[in-house]
Amino acid sequence: MKIPQLLAAAVIGIGLSAGAYAQTAGDHMKDAGESTKDAAKDAGHAAKEAGKGVGKGAKKVGHKVKEGTHDASKKVADKTKDKDKSDKE
Repeated sequence: MKIPQLLAAAVIGIGLSAGAYAQTAGDHMKDAGESTKDAAKDAGHAAKEAGKGVGKGAKKVGHKVKEGTHDASKKVADKTKDKDKSDKE
């Protein structure tokens, strides 16, 4: 008589523990999904900030190129004026 009761208790115990394990596994999967989502958001924000830095750097470079071009054109104009003066003399 004790064997069937022991066997029934074992089956119930295994069933409950398996159910608890499955619940825990589901929770782990949910947590993993949320962690992945958060990591993706963080990566997106980092990319956005990096893009802002790249934009600022490109703007600075553009201004420096503009200044350099302006200075070079002034030098060419000055040389042209000097050459014209020397040709007239």
